[in-house]
Amino acid sequence: MLSRKVADRLAGMQTPFYLYDMDLLRLTLESAVSMAARYGYQLHYAIKANYDPRLLEMIRQYGLGIDCASGNEVRCAIEAGFDPAKIVYAGVGKKDDELRYAIDQGLFAINCESLEELDVLSALAVEAGKKVTVALRVNPDIDPKTNHCIDTGQADSKFGISYEEILEHSGHIRQLPGICVRGMHLHIGSQIRELHVFEYLCEKVNVIVENLEKAGFQLEFVDVGGGLGINYDMPENEPVPNFASVFAIINSHLRVGDRPVHFEFGRAIVGECGELITRVLYNKTTATGRKLLIVDSSMTELIRPALYGAYHNIENITSKEEKREKYTIVGTACESTDKFDENVSLPVSKRGDLLTLKSAGAYGQSMASRYNLHDLPRSVYSDEL
Repeated sequence: MLSRKVADRLAGMQTPFYLYDMDLLRLTLESAVSMAARYGYQLHYAIKANYDPRLLEMIRQYGLGIDCASGNEVRCAIEAGFDPAKIVYAGVGKKDDELRYAIDQGLFAINCESLEELDVLSALAVEAGKKVTVALRVNPDIDPKTNHCIDTGQADSKFGISYEEILEHSGHIRQLPGICVRGMHLHIGSQIRELHVFEYLCEKVNVIVENLEKAGFQLEFVDVGGGLGINYDMPENEPVPNFASVFAIINSHLRVGDRPVHFEFGRAIVGECGELITRVLYNKTTATGRKLLIVDSSMTELIRPALYGAYHNIENITSKEEKREKYTIVGTACESTDKFDENVSLPVSKRGDLLTLKSAGAYGQSMASRYNLHDLPRSVYSDEL
């Protein structure tokens, strides 16, 4: 763990901040790219996970494209130097001005998620005198066996178009003058650790592609999304996610001919390289005897635990105490849900000690807010220490 190795150098820094292990990010990218190359798979980084400029610079150097979920993410990717021809743009609620901007950039594909969006996109493309490449985001109705707050591929989800609806309206979709449907896209959820779920995904994709072809769509590529999880419980045991197994499963079960296969990884690329470093402000014991550590970060720096009960391994990286206590770690925001974890076993911790919340590189800094007028957290990089 990087923060423990450099704890002495971190002790004098103003907290809270995100610490990024650039060597680990490099190892992760090397693994993802080399494993994908075995099968000719094409990778896009889901920029919503983290759009820190230093991280984006390294990701671009390894040749990944970008997966975006908003117009500003598209703009950020292009300004960071990514080739628009390697950018895909998804999202259930794209605004007209966002679509106009995307149309003008000549993206690889816009992943459409409703019939009405297809109509609107076609009209805007005609208005611009262009024809836009589209991938149909199909909702495959698959349970990804993950946190229900981050699954996206079940029948009642807001994401994607139902398979049956596409078939029912295939004639109308194919006749829209401003779009050309060239791909099919799915994404069933995030933080998937039960890899057999990707087998179910392949089985659904095989059937959907075959039937979309029968319905008259000429599909040139298949985008199976991302979703590969990381080891939040014991990150040191698995610092680099298991890309090899996922790609092997897809290769063994996906039957889409020689069509290029695309992936969109976010958490799996950057999740383990980031830690949130925070300082103990106060010890406090409640009337019920519960021991609290009040730290100088909060849900404004890392909202995942408060938002959907996400777990991050927490360690004290500066305490020299051998005795341990169980603490509830709480933050500074004026909300009762501003709590990182309960019953955390730590060395006896005092004011000024540094804690790390590990595996925080994804959906940490990118989801930070200024609630209570807190400052946004800054970044510290391992190669600058």
